[in-house]
Parts: sequence; structure tokens; C-alpha cells
Amino acid sequence: MANTAPSAHAADPDDMAITVSAAELRELRDEFERFLMEYRFGMQEVETKLGILRDEFQLVHDYNPIEHVTSRVKSPDSLVEKVQRKGVEPDFSSIREAITDIAGVRVTCSFVADAYRLFDLLTAQDDITVLAVKDYIAHPKQNGYKSLHAIVEVPVFLSSGRVDVPVEVQFRTIAMDFWASLEHKIYYKYDTKVPAELLDSLKDAAETAAELDDRMERLHSEIRGGSHVRPPQLRPVAPRPAIQA
Repeated sequence: MANTAPSAHAADPDDMAITVSAAELRELRDEFERFLMEYRFGMQEVETKLGILRDEFQLVHDYNPIEHVTSRVKSPDSLVEKVQRKGVEPDFSSIREAITDIAGVRVTCSFVADAYRLFDLLTAQDDITVLAVKDYIAHPKQNGYKSLHAIVEVPVFLSSGRVDVPVEVQFRTIAMDFWASLEHKIYYKYDTKVPAELLDSLKDAAETAAELDDRMERLHSEIRGGSHVRPPQLRPVAPRPAIQA
């Protein structure tokens, strides 16, 4: 099928109909799939590293710091919406540079100390580069949200060569995860226009969840012993362009 050029009504330049050939559509689809494929592979690399840490901890220390791991790659619709909302140029190079949470891994732990410990162990690996960190555990958001967010870059080796892929990794406790899940459902139900009294209740629930984490941490330390919770000691990160989370 021959490629067809854009055509417009001569009398009205605003009434423009753009047509794309089937071959061009297939090429765009394939390019988009290849783009997302790299992020899926990067996500899998991080999952593998976390799985190794979990199994090694279980074998050597008779303790599993990871309750569960979930992951996702943004859907095409979600990615397009974020590109439009952030005002990013609609080309793969610009998207790759500006949006770093296309691939995401969430690590749910029993205790706050485990979240920091796993962060340290993952980012200490010499093929992991830390691009950005937001510690919402030490410095919660105004609404009470707590989690440790890190954007890490991991190498993926394809037939065409090495590609360094950014992956967002979130570390949180079970209590934090439960609270965040509830908040998401409430915001979805009210289409982000949540009544003030519900917001106050959510903030109270976040404080209750934090108190529960503290109590469980103390009990765990009494039973097994353990180090005090502290923010991670971050290695210096080379200056990079601003990252939009």
C-alpha cells in the first residue's frame, strides 16, 4: 500500500484530515512496543536482584525482609496522558529523558528498617546507578504519605547493545502500603475532589499507621535484635538534568 500524504480542505485550513498508511501505523506500533520492551526488561532486572537478596537472606539469616514485590510498566494510555500533562515533547528521546517512572517496582516490607536495608543493598551493587531519591519515610508528604522512592538506572543487554534503563523502586511497610492503597481508592472515587473531613481522617490514619510501624519495630527488635532505623547513607550522585517523578 502506498503512503498517503496529509490532506486539508482548501477553504478551511483548520478542517484538516490526516491519514496514515497501514504500514506507517505498524511501524509506529512496533517502535512503541520496542520502547516499552526496554523498560519491561529493566524492571525484570531489578526484580531479579531483589529476588536474589530475598532468597539469600532467607538462607543465610533465616529471615525474609520482603513481604512481596509488585511491578508494572505504564500502559500506553497512561504514558501518553503523562506526556501531555508534563508538556513533554512527543518523541521517544524526550520521553526517555523526562519521564523516569515508566517502569516501577514496589517492595513491601514488614518493618521500616527493612525498607532502608534493602535500599542500601540494592543500590550498593556496582551496576546500579542512583539517579534520584525521595525519602518520604523520614519526611512524609503533607497528607501523611510515607514511602522511600528511588530512581535507579540498570543496564539491559540487547542484541543491539547495552541500554541503561531507569526504574522507579518504592520501599514501604505493609502499613504504609495499606494506607496508600486506601488513599488511592478514595481519590479515585471522588475524582481527586476529596471532602476535607475525609482528608483529615486519612491524615489521622497515616499517623496511626506510623505508630503501628514503630510499635512493631520495637517488638521485632526485642525478639530478634536489630539496628535502629535511620535514613540511608546515599552515595554521591553526579549532576543530571531535572527528573520529573
